[in-house]
Amino acid sequence: MSSQNGLIERSTDKILEKLKAAVNTQNKTLSENWRISWRSSQQSGFGSNTCEHGQDAAVICSDAIRLVGSGSTRCSGRVEIYYNNSWGTVCDDGWDLNDAQVVCRQLNCGTALEALQSTHFGPIRLAGPGSTRCSGRVEVYHSKSWGTVCDDGWDLNDAEVVCRQLNCGSALQAPRSAYFGAGTGQIWLNNVTCSRSESSLIGCQHSGFGSNTCEHGQDAAVICSDAIRLVGSGSTRCSGRVEIYYNNSWGTVCDDGWDLNDAQVVCRQLNCGTALEALQSTHFGAGTGQIWLDEVTCSGSENVIRLSGSGSTRCSGRVEVYHNNSWGTVCDDGWDLNDAEVVCRQLNCGSALQAPPSAHFGAGTGQIWLDDVTCSGNESSLTTCVHNQFGSHDCDHREDAGVICSDAIRLVGSGSTRCSGRVEIYYNNSWGTVCDDGWGLNDAEVVCRQINCGSALQAPQSAHFGAGTGQIWLDDVTCSGSESSLIGCQHSGFGSHNCVHFEDAAVICSGENALIRLAGPGSSQCSGRVEVYHNNSWGTVCDDGWDLNDAEVVCRQLNCGSALQAPRSAHFGAGTGQIWLDHVTCSGNENSLAECQHSGFGSNRCEHGQDAAVICSACGRIVKNTGSLPWRVIIDPSGEFWCEGSLITNQWVLTAASCISQ
Repeated sequence: MSSQNGLIERSTDKILEKLKAAVNTQNKTLSENWRISWRSSQQSGFGSNTCEHGQDAAVICSDAIRLVGSGSTRCSGRVEIYYNNSWGTVCDDGWDLNDAQVVCRQLNCGTALEALQSTHFGPIRLAGPGSTRCSGRVEVYHSKSWGTVCDDGWDLNDAEVVCRQLNCGSALQAPRSAYFGAGTGQIWLNNVTCSRSESSLIGCQHSGFGSNTCEHGQDAAVICSDAIRLVGSGSTRCSGRVEIYYNNSWGTVCDDGWDLNDAQVVCRQLNCGTALEALQSTHFGAGTGQIWLDEVTCSGSENVIRLSGSGSTRCSGRVEVYHNNSWGTVCDDGWDLNDAEVVCRQLNCGSALQAPPSAHFGAGTGQIWLDDVTCSGNESSLTTCVHNQFGSHDCDHREDAGVICSDAIRLVGSGSTRCSGRVEIYYNNSWGTVCDDGWGLNDAEVVCRQINCGSALQAPQSAHFGAGTGQIWLDDVTCSGSESSLIGCQHSGFGSHNCVHFEDAAVICSGENALIRLAGPGSSQCSGRVEVYHNNSWGTVCDDGWDLNDAEVVCRQLNCGSALQAPRSAHFGAGTGQIWLDHVTCSGNENSLAECQHSGFGSNRCEHGQDAAVICSACGRIVKNTGSLPWRVIIDPSGEFWCEGSLITNQWVLTAASCISQ
């Protein structure tokens, strides 16, 4: 392999030298022959014509070298050469001032000052779970590897430079604390201080590449306005000429019919409050290039939902809606997964995993706009669901509703459910499918865990839930089964495949019941220490306030009948690891324990000697298995009697039972 690389490098050097020589020869020949060829051509004489400037002639020359990249100018940038009808870059192996000197002279750019390496022009990207083209964890390329940026001092000025460098408009937020997930590998930058005017992030002040005492839990991120920005003479972050990014270039919006409703959408999209004026006639100067939009007509209510609060992410948080020029929350009266499903779909955040009540992401402020929301789950927006009138409620902010969505993955298709369906992922601002080449249970296991649907039961192929449309984003997916997300598995690259939609992959997961289990010495299928699965690990429940209502929810969730007892004080032994829940308060009607009020995952002052447990009415053990139904069983329903009988199905149906006192 090393000898092959050597041959390639030598061949590349030869090609480059030939190209340099060819270009120099071409320039010399052109300069020498220009006067000859021009004068020998037929022409009517200098100044002799009957033309107007609308007839001005032009040329497009092949050229053979150019400088491009983020922050480039006419005389600085990434070197690219034109060969075999396409542009390509030059590797930096051995690249020095002598090489740069040739380029500068060739471009009539004077003397070479620096010969930069390691993708100096363009070393930035956004990554992480839930990231998009214009929002994500900031990563820079240095010393031939990608690394993150520490959030010490990270603010909107720094984010503004990143957004502009990526052609992503203006900075809306500068999230910290690994908002888009913790990265891996190097942390390249720390103490970044930008003035907002820099052309690239590495042009800002910082503590030096690799110089930091940070952890990846401090990875910095940006959320940019994406395809919209305000620019022009006298513009500010919240006032200026409206431009949108489309087809790889920025363009303006024509003012035909432009009014406050249109401006209102722009201001809200940029987190700039309420529109005060909708100015026309190039108030901030005339733009250049394309005019992308005309006859814009907005109602003013577009994109009226967001997620916020303590611990919120792009796809989880306190639900807030925009109405009457202000943001307000949603009361949790009747709030359920159907309602959350609408929110998640409206935000392109996949499917709803949970619908947390009781200000799970902290109490909001200001208005409570919606109450008694009742969605079927199929609505296009939350405000189209049945609800009381805006502002009509009997709630306070301790009842603010929240959602937790699956983020960049969802299950859809004919016959799909929350935990079974065709796998689709969100990438580059659109949903696409996964090809079934090599698709197996390990891959499905990652999907099921990612969407909180327990374990993988099947990994159907061949468009089992119907063929999708649009992009096929992933192919040749190979998971070990332990990855935290599907895109963290090996695959052939986004959009790289040889598939059609009849090969769309799917999953069938075990469902919500796998989020809870009963364990401990002496435990059975329907009695034991209660443990819940959260953040990729199992943990116990503290017994503060633990009662029969709480146990009832657990027993029903596990298909174990009714709750007989709610033992406390580690009745089935003390667990280990996390204590996930405390102060659980259920009405007894909830579908899962996580829907009950509690103090928040991991928020407690308990010890494992306080682990909560349940004993359900269907607890028991099989004492004889004949290989086929009926089975003989012994059941201890209450601790006072032993009952023996036969099961005629696997759903714990007893016949001819007889009980004796212990």
